[in-house]
Amino acid sequence: MGIRFGPGADPAAGRAVAVSRAAIFPSTMPRRIQILPDTVADQIAAGEVVERPAAAVKELVENAIDAGATRIRIELEQGGKTRIEVSDDGCGMGREDAVLSLDRHATSKIRAATDLIGVRSFGFRGEALPAIASVSRLRLTTCDGEGIGTEVEINGGRVERVADVARQQGTTVAVQGLFFNTPARRKFLRSASSESRASWEAVATIALAHPEVGIELYLDGRSRLVVPPGQSLDARLEAVWGTSLARGLVAVAYAAGAFEVGGFIQRPADAQPTGRRTQLFINGRPFRDNFLVRAAEAGYRSAIHPGDRPSLLLSIRAPAEDVDVNVHPAKLEVRFRDRIGVERMVEEAVRDALGKLEAAARVGVSIVEAQVGGSWASPTGAAPSGDMATVDPGLMLFAPGAPEPATTEPAIRSGAADEPMLQLFNTYLVYEGPDGLVFVDQHSAHERVIYESVMRRFEAGGLPAQRLLLPVTLDLNDEELDAVEAFADSLDRIGFEVSSFGGRTVALHAVPSPHPRFDAARCFREMIADLARGRFGGWANRLERFAATYACRAAVKGGESLDERERAALLAQLFACSLPPHDVHGRATIVQLPREELERRFGRR
Repeated sequence: MGIRFGPGADPAAGRAVAVSRAAIFPSTMPRRIQILPDTVADQIAAGEVVERPAAAVKELVENAIDAGATRIRIELEQGGKTRIEVSDDGCGMGREDAVLSLDRHATSKIRAATDLIGVRSFGFRGEALPAIASVSRLRLTTCDGEGIGTEVEINGGRVERVADVARQQGTTVAVQGLFFNTPARRKFLRSASSESRASWEAVATIALAHPEVGIELYLDGRSRLVVPPGQSLDARLEAVWGTSLARGLVAVAYAAGAFEVGGFIQRPADAQPTGRRTQLFINGRPFRDNFLVRAAEAGYRSAIHPGDRPSLLLSIRAPAEDVDVNVHPAKLEVRFRDRIGVERMVEEAVRDALGKLEAAARVGVSIVEAQVGGSWASPTGAAPSGDMATVDPGLMLFAPGAPEPATTEPAIRSGAADEPMLQLFNTYLVYEGPDGLVFVDQHSAHERVIYESVMRRFEAGGLPAQRLLLPVTLDLNDEELDAVEAFADSLDRIGFEVSSFGGRTVALHAVPSPHPRFDAARCFREMIADLARGRFGGWANRLERFAATYACRAAVKGGESLDERERAALLAQLFACSLPPHDVHGRATIVQLPREELERRFGRR
């Protein structure tokens, strides 16, 4: 912001007004502060906006999208260090606009400061094109479709030539020798392969933000990314991120008030500690926000292995006036009016997506084939192998502490049992769903049921305990004794009454009873051993860590035979949970084998 100088003071009014430059700067006073020449100022601005070729590519492609382009072609040589060329079929410009666009702060996007509130275009400051032109040899060729086109050549910020040229509607910007006149900046550029990779990432991000725009990227004459216009987001995601990663993604569709969250997140079972991808958009604009990524990860709580980092692409739609996009030189960060509310909404959106049918592991089907929505029920609308919603609680294997069957998705609809449910290898429950076969791991399923029940009981005050006629004594090592002491309050709330019996021995006077087959002594010993070794050390919340350990050890094991009513009871309670497809370790509880995959394997498709 500059200072305006006026004629002096206004004694009659008794107040100061803008004073003259001569009154401030007497001719005899030496001056050390100087106004920078425009060329130097432009190069400083270029340092903020164009730090490397990828930044120039990003700005030029965003300008093309703002111009309404449906197809954009990008060509790079030596990672953009030698040549960058971006062509589009947008609205183009006339001669006067073409020349004016190369002046700093010349823009068609805003007219007044109030226009910055709710601005939706990618560019709006009028800095990118003149900044690039000040540190390169730039040629701008454009036509607005009203007549002949215009070609402008700029060398280091100086306009050297303006001429008529034949061109279809649209614009081409060719950049040669980026940073040729700032060798200190140029020597900090990385290798051609590194700069190419950075440019690919910038273009891929924009391609994901705008699947309606066709984009072609060529590096040293070789095609690296070609996506057609008018794609759906899932098809664009599969083209950019690859089929193997796309197969493990779940669709997100969530709304809260005026805010919406869409996109895709990775299934917990497919997440890895390294190699993940994260991408955030706000009203179609890419941005970075580690706090929102952490909020999304919080939505995976109790459904993913500690240390795993899921890939995600989340697109947030919000009222423009609730988002400030003018807070970063490269527009890579934004500010929300209600940040806490947005973080909470993102966490709820992820949680909601993980609780749906599509979050269960699928065999041989990509996200393009998967459909949002669906039910866990059999094709007839009945619960598999019995009316699970009306099982006699007295005969239910897991009655104590079981959640009540839910009345909304995910749900098991009651009705006549037309579809049988089998138990394979005394470990997996199998039934026919509406789109194929559904496999359920009985241990993982029961683990999820117990975990959510324990967390609810913790909030309500604790679990009921069964007093033993004779105490059970157990010998522990020093680490396990320390774990018993550290988790004494949690043990009591979960139903274990423990006391010292002398030396390294403890006595159990009361125990929980989550199901008739529960082995209290074995569960206690295994759980304390896990806590002592820090098996669940990555869990941030101590109660969650404890509940997960207890659930793992208290659940029925693989290899145990369940009768028909017990199978039905287990599934009824599983599908009443908030996250039925996942156990507390991040493994799949449910695996789907779609009918399409079976038909493909048998050559019917």
